[in-house]
Amino acid sequence: MEALKGKDYGKPRMTYPDYEMTPSGLQYKDMREGTGDKPSQGDTLLVDWDGYTIGYYGRPFEARNKPKGSSFEGSDKDFYRFVLGQHTVIPAFEEAVATMKVGGIRRIVVPVELGYPNNDYKKQGPKPTTFAGERALAFVLGNQGMIDKTLLFDIELMRILK
Repeated sequence: MEALKGKDYGKPRMTYPDYEMTPSGLQYKDMREGTGDKPSQGDTLLVDWDGYTIGYYGRPFEARNKPKGSSFEGSDKDFYRFVLGQHTVIPAFEEAVATMKVGGIRRIVVPVELGYPNNDYKKQGPKPTTFAGERALAFVLGNQGMIDKTLLFDIELMRILK
């Protein structure tokens, strides 16, 4: 992101030894390997997700309180959907999901440059669904101080809609 070049946001980047790092700087760990298909560009994906602010006490900004890895109650409308490759989600989310298989759960550590553009969660998804979540995320992203803007997401790829 051009707007972030030369700016020092928060603490130096942490690398987690049990996570893999992509060339873009995204760190990820598969909590459960999926057994289904991998998505392709243009597929509509159905995912469940939780989001946390790592540098601000690990506060959740979206926690659906559904146990990851078990049978989910609810219908497709309860999950987040987006089209892979249309850039309607933050770059880290798109990069992480592109190599998952259906049924997989991946935890990702998102550096600021792969997060919300211009620190505005309203421009790209995923977006918090509660007022409290919006406030927590907006506080971290909008803070001009030295708060670490690194985010953490747990993503479960539920289904691919062709």
